[in-house]
Amino acid sequence: MLDSSKHLNGTYVDSMAIDAGARFRLPAGTLYLDSAAQGPRLRAVLEAGHIALDASPAPWVVSAEAWEAQIEALRRQAAATLFSGDPEGLALVPSVAYAMATAARNVPLHANESVLVLEGQFPSNLLCWQQRCLEVGATAIAASRATGEDWTDAVLRALGANPQVAVVTLPHAHWHDGALLDLDRIAPVVRNTGAALVLDLSQSLGVLPLELRRWQPDFVAAVGHKWLLGPTGLAWMWVAPRWRDQGMPIEQHWLARDAGHSWAFPAGTPPPYRHGARRFDAGGVSDAARLAMSAAAFDQLQEWSLTRIGARLAQLTSTLDHALELHGLPDWKTPGHAPHLTALRPPTAQALDIVAAALLRESIICTRRAGLLRVAPHLHASDDDMRRVAEVVARALRG
Repeated sequence: MLDSSKHLNGTYVDSMAIDAGARFRLPAGTLYLDSAAQGPRLRAVLEAGHIALDASPAPWVVSAEAWEAQIEALRRQAAATLFSGDPEGLALVPSVAYAMATAARNVPLHANESVLVLEGQFPSNLLCWQQRCLEVGATAIAASRATGEDWTDAVLRALGANPQVAVVTLPHAHWHDGALLDLDRIAPVVRNTGAALVLDLSQSLGVLPLELRRWQPDFVAAVGHKWLLGPTGLAWMWVAPRWRDQGMPIEQHWLARDAGHSWAFPAGTPPPYRHGARRFDAGGVSDAARLAMSAAAFDQLQEWSLTRIGARLAQLTSTLDHALELHGLPDWKTPGHAPHLTALRPPTAQALDIVAAALLRESIICTRRAGLLRVAPHLHASDDDMRRVAEVVARALRG
């Protein structure tokens, strides 16, 4: 483990803030602040992928038993890092869209019932529910914030006004600007209504803790290529115990079945599903490169620890907020944002265009979302980088 702090220029600075930047491979001269779209690449993750790809011309070198052991080792590693040490509840899937389609197939939903989402929710956690509603005659309804209201109060108000809600499917932090939802408040209300709780944690897992025991969700999903710093095409789905022995996967393939040592698949009766959430493992996602890259990413997350990652990223976004205030731009901050994810809030479309162009000229990479400029740093960024963002914004507005 890294030392917790070092003395630098008269102040104590987390050693992670000093050496983490060297762990990433990024173009020189570019300030990448779009981890909410794609996490910055760790050198160790790239190296692990290259090694696996270099070995791919000789697939016979790795036995089927060794490959399956690699899958299970990664499942245990993900569980230990993120999912309360519960590998039996984890499935390897290609995307959140896949995971949500699985959840939509399994949780009960009937005609005249509703699925509650957020206004502006990410499509991967919206489209499958809209489709399911069309199939059964249910309705998707959106929680919208009233003036001065946060997302938590908006969700609770929507739940109170719509007793027909059967499924509540939410993020922990909104993908537009990192605005947080208080799942400690929301989850017990959902349970008391008897609705299912489904969570897309793609914009929080890897920074914010997942409280499985407190929230008691039915399904949880998160992609691996954002805050988990892993490869594209390997995501994670946690499944509550009730679905592990009665849930129905959306595809049928051999790896999810226990065919025994004889590997027999008789025409009359399929082999039983493997135990735990393995019945939901998707076909084709557990190739050697993805497994190796994901394992390397988890190694780094475990070394840094999620608590320290969250604390350091909170320091970075707080530095940005403070710098905006110093430049006379307090209204450009996002109130109640997550420690790792925020957004600049231009008052007009013209201001948005001016600032977006100025940041791009400075090779500062942000993303425009819903009239905002999303800012999502990771550990490669520094406090001076965040002050620079505020300076570029202020200078651009001055003309």
